Amino acid sequence: MIKLDKEWFAFFSHTGSEIVKLSNMLGVKPTKIITNKPPGAKDIDPGISKMNVEVVYVSNRPSVEDYERILTRCSDCICTLHGWMRIVPKTICKTYDMYNLHPGLIDKYPELKGADPQWRVDLERHSHVGLVIHKVTPGLDEGPIIVSSKVYNHYPNGDVIASRLRSLALDAWNDFFTKYMTNSVLPLE
Repeated sequence: MIKLDKEWFAFFSHTGSEIVKLSNMLGVKPTKIITNKPPGAKDIDPGISKMNVEVVYVSNRPSVEDYERILTRCSDCICTLHGWMRIVPKTICKTYDMYNLHPGLIDKYPELKGADPQWRVDLERHSHVGLVIHKVTPGLDEGPIIVSSKVYNHYPNGDVIASRLRSLALDAWNDFFTKYMTNSVLPLE
């Protein structure tokens, strides 16, 4: 269990299951969870509602004003993006402390920036599969890399890669939070 020195705001666009698993692993809940899924969506992990934290629903195209409204109490918080499939506006990137897990090893394969990198690893027969956690900046997947994690790509197959990345993701977030909260995170780049 870790003790967070800051409020934690977690964003997701898929199911939110990574937030639930990470929260259980760390022994701490986010202060607020933000999603662009509609309330009551059937594919939201049921663990989200059991966490007893504020869940904020936004449109599929959140505006700068939407982000500002959500982050009003976030003067010294950390925001994490867990499959947040939205481009964060430039002013928000520059104002808030945001980190994204990108499911592509962009420090080794820069061409994996952008959408669906795990499938491109399979198509391009990369020797390693992995992910990075990077600071969110105005450029798409351009921010300094904080955590990088990779394994040898033994089984080039999209489903296997996605499964391996989910496992790596939890370990990477755990590493990130542990180091971030002890102020020992230094970008790799």
